[in-house]
Amino acid sequence: MRLTVFGATGGVGREVVRQALEAGHEVTAVVRDPARLRIPAHERLRVAVVRDLTDGDALLPVLTGRDAVISALGPANNKQARLAPVTGPALRSIVAAMDRAGVSRLSAVSAAPLAPDTRGDGALARLVLYPILRRALRDLYADLAVMEAEIAASGTRWTVVRPPRLLNRPRTGSYRRALDANVPGGKVIPRADVADALLTTLTDPATPGHALGVAT
Repeated sequence: MRLTVFGATGGVGREVVRQALEAGHEVTAVVRDPARLRIPAHERLRVAVVRDLTDGDALLPVLTGRDAVISALGPANNKQARLAPVTGPALRSIVAAMDRAGVSRLSAVSAAPLAPDTRGDGALARLVLYPILRRALRDLYADLAVMEAEIAASGTRWTVVRPPRLLNRPRTGSYRRALDANVPGGKVIPRADVADALLTTLTDPATPGHALGVAT
């Protein structure tokens, strides 16, 4: 496939680019600072600098002719999300530019606390862990919630991937998945496995229009 990857210099995004190239895809990595990508030059890798992801005209050239889009965007921390939300405004512009470019498939990373609570999450997560996280990181999750709403209201064939706590570990490929729910008892997952999930959902006919919980 011909893919455009947003958030390509982050921990998940960099893994998406690596794995996509390994799988034989053509990748346009959208970055603000090319030096942060830290991936060797490759004949199927194009690095595109777009400093304002809310600029639809700047987005159009990196989307035209693409088969699918992956967003690994996310606020760096709660303070950043409070001062300048990232994912909501960016995805609002990205899905609009996708429509202009005629690109329909989108896979985007979100977070497990955005999923509705279920008994499968376990009492500790439902009653203690998630409430604490939602209070402590309320601005970050508010930004992600706006992002999810923008995606769901778009005309894209979208999938949102919701991981729990992220780890810097190698890809296992053996993580668990749950459609429109969190993985029961799922507490962690390697960033490399989240990247794997973002890529594999693109060709999984069961995932468009759904959120996908992932965890080890």
